[in-house]
Amino acid sequence: MGRVDDISDRYVDQWARLNPVGATYAGIAGHDDQLDDLSPDGYAQRAALIRDTLRELDVAEPQTETERVARDAMAERLGLELARYDAGEETSELSVIASGLHHLRQAFDLMPTDGDGAVANIAARLDRYPQALEQLRVTLLDAAAAGHSAPRAQMLKVADQCDVWTDPQADDFFHGLVARLTAPESLTAELRRSASAATAATIAFGHFLRTELAPHGRDTEAAGRDRYELASQYFLGARVDLEETYAWGFFELDRIEQEMRRAAAEIAGHGARVDDAVRLLDADPARTVAGGEAFRDWMQALADTAISELHGTHFDIPEQVRRIECCLAPTSDGSIYYTGPSEDFSRPGRMWWAVPQGLTEFSTWREVTTVYHEGVPGHHLQIGQTQVRADRLNRWQRLLSWCSGHGEGWALYAERLMDELGYLADPGDRLGMLDGQALRAARVIVDIGMHLELTIPPNSFNFHPGERWTPALGWEFLRAHCRVPDEILRFELDRYLGWPGQAPAYKVGERIWLQARADAQARKGAAFDLKEFHRSALDLGVLGLDPLRTALDRL
Repeated sequence: MGRVDDISDRYVDQWARLNPVGATYAGIAGHDDQLDDLSPDGYAQRAALIRDTLRELDVAEPQTETERVARDAMAERLGLELARYDAGEETSELSVIASGLHHLRQAFDLMPTDGDGAVANIAARLDRYPQALEQLRVTLLDAAAAGHSAPRAQMLKVADQCDVWTDPQADDFFHGLVARLTAPESLTAELRRSASAATAATIAFGHFLRTELAPHGRDTEAAGRDRYELASQYFLGARVDLEETYAWGFFELDRIEQEMRRAAAEIAGHGARVDDAVRLLDADPARTVAGGEAFRDWMQALADTAISELHGTHFDIPEQVRRIECCLAPTSDGSIYYTGPSEDFSRPGRMWWAVPQGLTEFSTWREVTTVYHEGVPGHHLQIGQTQVRADRLNRWQRLLSWCSGHGEGWALYAERLMDELGYLADPGDRLGMLDGQALRAARVIVDIGMHLELTIPPNSFNFHPGERWTPALGWEFLRAHCRVPDEILRFELDRYLGWPGQAPAYKVGERIWLQARADAQARKGAAFDLKEFHRSALDLGVLGLDPLRTALDRL
């Protein structure tokens, strides 16, 4: 191990002590009974660790290409994390998908539940949960006093989430968690008391958001240029021309919709509209699954098949990654997401679906591409392979490095790759992939347009040309171009408004991945091998897209 790797290993150990919830997400053992210190001092300690580590990296001299990639990746990621902290973005973060509150709640989804020790860890965390929310309350108020706050609308929507999580007729999350545990008698009463206390603390936090914090919230949900440029660079790991990317979004959406019309003609006949094809697909019993559990089983079977067929042909999938677990999330916000395996792979990589309340039937044609995105060759292959490669990636690279542009861009690239490989030959499944691509292209337009309050150009599908973007226009545009149920699409729009810069990372990340592949083809000519390109690129680990392109150019 070189000096860069020594710096990395020390950082991971120190980081895990300061981020015990993050350690659970990363699968690092030994911290599951603790919670993060969410007070201003806790955030400051974590920032101090980053500053110290960046100083060490600055004077480190890589001895090999592998070390150079590791140093560049770590310096880029940690540098942007520190920039977000210094700008007040981290301590004021509060949205329907990302906040200290969400970080705490979702950790319980990943904790082991089998055995007295695992149950004791959950009991300890539940007991500490009210204190952590009190610390977060102080941090959010301090940030607001310093002029850093989330939009008021996001605060109120998160308060609504607190209501749903604690409602006995809805998620009833904490009591539901305890009810699923097989606990020793000595812990049963404690768990119930802690679940009640955590429920009460979440209700109180929702009240705090509405009554104390909301008056300090920003009136507009638009991030503005300075905030958005930092967010975009953080999520992409690359600097892009935002106006050019905004204009590209319109051209890309138009290209995708032309392909959708061709797929619709295959499904419903010449001249058929996309909506005609959608109605036929939704009415097809062979493409409909009833009930969340049955849908989970359908996802599992498709994910397993993809792993079996892709291994040894288009990818060499490590043995530890040939297992994925499809799960129904214990909440109901409509999100779909992936969580990686633990460091020792005792916890497998998992694909989660938070089924919206009242949704009882699922159209498989829409979700074939989602399974490839979250599973193999998407996130599960990308993240799992990274964790396996201890021979060439240090511990920070394997466990902590994440960049949405790299990760989500790869997963969207993986969807298109499966089409290239013939796995979406069925026109219904291909229409589902294209519809998902249209959503990702539309949100490049909407996210950049709303947060920078740009003018809508004349070549914009005849959609309000000359007007400036607002959330209301964003909703209208998404509904016109995305065939997503309203309850899910509403969450999507709320997510964009509260998490500026993240949503475009999918499509812009895919764009950069495709360009990286084209550049490699141009460099190598007839010697280019697609399987080798994928292996070499993934062997670099997850890194910002600018460092990725630099590293690939040196291969």
